[in-house]
Amino acid sequence: MHLRPAALLAPLVLLAALASPPLLAAELAIPPIQYHQRTLPNGLQVLSVEDHASPNVAVQVWYHVGSKDDPQGRSGFAHLFEHLMFKSTKHMHAEQFDRLTEDVGGANNASTGDDVTNYFEVVPSNHLQTLLWAEAERLSNLNVDEANFKSERAVVQEEYRQSVLANPYGKLFNAIDPHSYTVHPYKRPTIGSIEDLEAASLPDVVAFHQTFYRPDNATLIVAGDFDPNQLDAWVDQYFGWIPKPAAPIPQVTAQEPKRKKNLRYTVTSETAPLPAVALTWLLPPASDTADRIPLQVAAALLSQGDSSRLYQSLVYRHQVAQRVGADADGRVGPGLFTAYAILASGHPPAEAEKLLHEEIIWLATQPIPAAELDKVKTQLLTSELKQRQTAQGLAFALGQATLIDGNPEHVNTDLAALQKVSEQDVHRVLQKYVTGAHSVTIDYLPQPAGAATTSGAAK
Repeated sequence: MHLRPAALLAPLVLLAALASPPLLAAELAIPPIQYHQRTLPNGLQVLSVEDHASPNVAVQVWYHVGSKDDPQGRSGFAHLFEHLMFKSTKHMHAEQFDRLTEDVGGANNASTGDDVTNYFEVVPSNHLQTLLWAEAERLSNLNVDEANFKSERAVVQEEYRQSVLANPYGKLFNAIDPHSYTVHPYKRPTIGSIEDLEAASLPDVVAFHQTFYRPDNATLIVAGDFDPNQLDAWVDQYFGWIPKPAAPIPQVTAQEPKRKKNLRYTVTSETAPLPAVALTWLLPPASDTADRIPLQVAAALLSQGDSSRLYQSLVYRHQVAQRVGADADGRVGPGLFTAYAILASGHPPAEAEKLLHEEIIWLATQPIPAAELDKVKTQLLTSELKQRQTAQGLAFALGQATLIDGNPEHVNTDLAALQKVSEQDVHRVLQKYVTGAHSVTIDYLPQPAGAATTSGAAK
């Protein structure tokens, strides 16, 4: 269940209005999401959006704990706990969440990130009360026992084998965070490692649960077809009694230092058929909206679709790569700007690295055609508006704004900010954080079994 919520799903009239990019020249007036916010005496944050467009309701609980909070030498704990939360409680059998959601035509899932772990369901709205009870039940009465711990640890270890070891390029993407951060615990991959999980014990798991799974470290989000007064009454009934622990919640205080030089690492793979290369640069926290949104536009200009700059250069014109990408990954702490290429046969990483740098520098310094910029902003805006067409999408948008971007009001202000992004904004952020900063380069090379696997050196 290690997922990142996809851009999910805004009035059809707005989507129709976005049919042609030039319309962005005149900013669209997008109706704000009318959300309600309150905090219970025990510290639980509650956000709700009433929307009767369909007879469904989404229930999400975002815990303010992610892989950055894993204990030292115990990477993967937040991810492991995502799985454990679907096991038995004092009043529920294991996997009963499936029965409470899937058996009534709904769905449930969860995801673990660097900063948060979130649990999300959507059901017909007449099942809202049951879901609120169930979420409160697994917050307050989870059975953290040896049997559940060992069974889910085995599941997570198998997930690691499939997504990292069996995937020819899994080791590349799993190596990005460890090589990009030197101090911040973001350097621990979210999925963890088999060795760390094997070294874990039941007391470790119990301590982690007691430390982070508590009402004052959680945000409950409800969106869709509900009566606000009834919702407040049920939330008070099922969550209000859960005590707030006296112990403080541990906070990550590590400050990632500014890079003083470029670094290069080599990662090898016994299963990758072709080499690859990845480049990363450090970004400010996601709460820095003035820079976060132009950086997202820059990443989209580079890599969104077959008409994007990296695809046209590396895949189409020069034919040195078969797959390319770029991403501006915003986090609560320092984020990453990443560009990568998986090579075509007969081409070394250095060829793709040179072209990646050239395209980024060109975007950072040369005029950007207005039609190209408008097209990309239209694509990003359309994706965000689509996300808000469903109760689940509304809840995700509100959760992202609150927990990662730092303020629920971002759910209403970011789309206006996106429409205002200019050529000068794109140039400014790329020159500040990418072309004007030090990079980490990861060369990913096919290598026979038994050879050395990784190395690193300054360049």
